[in-house]
Amino acid sequence: MQKLVLSALAVRIGIALSTCTFFQPDEYYQSLEVAHYLVFGYGQLTWEWLASDPIRSIVYPALNVPVYWLLKVSHLDNTSALIWGPKLLHGTLAACTDIWLARLTRRVTGERYVNAALFFSFTSFFHGLSLSRSISNSAETSLTTVALSYFPWDINSPKWRGDLSRTLLFAALAYAIRPTNAVIWVFMFTWLLWTVRGRPSTVLAIILTASFIGTSVILTTITLDSLFYGELTLTPFNFLRTNASSVSLFYGRSPWHYYLSQAVPILATTTLPWVVHGAYIVAGPAAPAPFKVLLGAMIWTILVYSLAGHKEWRFIHPLLPLMHIVASKSFVDSHDAKSALSSGKLLRRRLFIALSVPAIAYVALLHGRAQVDVINYLRGLSPIVSNSIGFLMPCHSTPWQAYLHRHDLADEGRLWALGCEPPLHGQDVAVYKDQTDIFYESPLDYLKTRFPLRVNPAFPPSSHPRSRPGVDMHEQHPWRHEWPQNLVFFGALLQQPEVQDLLLALGYGEVWRAEHGWEGDDRRKGGVRVWRYRDAPES
Repeated sequence: MQKLVLSALAVRIGIALSTCTFFQPDEYYQSLEVAHYLVFGYGQLTWEWLASDPIRSIVYPALNVPVYWLLKVSHLDNTSALIWGPKLLHGTLAACTDIWLARLTRRVTGERYVNAALFFSFTSFFHGLSLSRSISNSAETSLTTVALSYFPWDINSPKWRGDLSRTLLFAALAYAIRPTNAVIWVFMFTWLLWTVRGRPSTVLAIILTASFIGTSVILTTITLDSLFYGELTLTPFNFLRTNASSVSLFYGRSPWHYYLSQAVPILATTTLPWVVHGAYIVAGPAAPAPFKVLLGAMIWTILVYSLAGHKEWRFIHPLLPLMHIVASKSFVDSHDAKSALSSGKLLRRRLFIALSVPAIAYVALLHGRAQVDVINYLRGLSPIVSNSIGFLMPCHSTPWQAYLHRHDLADEGRLWALGCEPPLHGQDVAVYKDQTDIFYESPLDYLKTRFPLRVNPAFPPSSHPRSRPGVDMHEQHPWRHEWPQNLVFFGALLQQPEVQDLLLALGYGEVWRAEHGWEGDDRRKGGVRVWRYRDAPES
C-alpha cells in the first residue's frame, strides 16, 4: 500500500508540476481565479459568479484558498510558488484516484486485477491530460472513486454502516462540486435499496444516514455560498436550472451519440479494445454482481447525460476509473495461466496501451503552451512597459490574474480581454452573438469603430472594454476601448485583411512570440504574439 501511495503521488504531482499548457478555461476561471480573488482581492469573475442567480459554488475554488493564503502571509506570492503551490494540491487530489482505484478493484473483482487496473490508470491519456489540473471534473473523479471504493456491497458485513457513511460523505462532496454527479448515485442507491427491500430496518437505516449526511453537506454548501455571495444562494438549484435551459446550448450542441461515438473512445484511447471486451464479459451471466452494477452505472450515466444538448468529454471523466476496472477483467482473463499467449505478445499489448504516454507528454508540454507562456512573459515585465494590456483573442484563451498576479493591472480598464457572455436574458441562442463573435466577424471594422483614431501615449484605461458578466446591458454592443500599451493576440489575426497594416500605422510592433504544437481552431493559429506601442521604452 505504501508503495502504491508513493507511486501515485509521484506520478500525479510530477504531471501536475510539469504541465505548462492550456486545456480548459475552467481550470483557471472556475477555480484558481476565484480563489485568487478571495485571497488577494482582485481577479476576473465570470458570469457564472456574477449572474443574478449564480451557478457556481465556492466549495471547489475554496480548496485553493489555504494555499494562496499561506503564500500571501509568507510573502511568497510573487515567486513561482504561486503557480506550483496549487499544482501540488491538485496533483495530490489526483493521486487519490489511483490509490482508491486499487481498493475499488480489489473489492469488486479481486486482487489479481488490481495491477492491470492501475496500469491502465497510470498510462491513461485523459488522466494525464486532465486529472492533475484544477478542473472540478477532476476532483469529482477522485471523490467518486473514493466513494465507490467504500460502497457497501455486502450488507451482512459488520462494517457496512461505516462503509455506507464514508460512501455518502464522499458522494455528497462530489455532488457539492458537480451537482450532476448525483446521476451516478441515483443508480447506485436505487440498486442498494432494491437489494435490501425485504429488510425494512436496513432500508430505514440507509435512508436516515443518507438524509443526515446529504442534508449536512447541502446546508454547509448553502452556508458557504451565501457567505461568499452576501445573500441566501442555492447554487446547486441554480446550476441545474441554468443548464436545463437554452443557455447551455450557447456553448455547443452535440448529437445524442456523442458520448458513445466520441467521449468514450477519447477517454479510453488505447484501452478501448479491453473496455469493450470487458463490458461484454461483465454483461454475461458469470460476472459478479458488483461488476454488473458498475457497468450498469456507466450505461445509466451515459444515457442520462446524452439527453442534454451540451456535452463535453470531461463530463464523464468520473466513469474512466470504472472503465479501467472493466478493461482489467478482459486484460487479465486473456493472460491467465490457461492462456496460450506468449510473453512477447503480452509485452506488445502492454506497449500498445503505453502508446498514450507520448501523447500525454505532448498535451502536457506543448499543445497550447504559448497561451500560458505569454502570461509568464507579461508577469515579468516592468510596469513602465506594461501600463495596460489588451487581449484580442477568443475569450478566456489564457490564464489571468491567478498566473499574472499584477495588482497594478487590477483595473479591468488596464487589463482586458474580449468577453463571451451567454444569452442570460431570454435572447434567441440561434442568432445571439457575443463580443468575441462580433470581433471576429470583422476585426478591422471592430478596431476602427471601437478604438480611437490614434494611440494616446498616456494609455488611459478603457471605459467599457468588455460586457459586464451577468448584467443586462441597455445598449446592445456597448464596448469602447482605448489603445493599450501592449496587444496580445494569435498570429492568425494578422492574416485578416488590413489588420497588420493598421497596427503598424498606429505605431505597434512585435516584441514577443511563441508557437508550440498543432492548433485546429483557425482563430488560434499562428502562435501567440505580443505587440507593443513603438514609442514605449524598451524593457
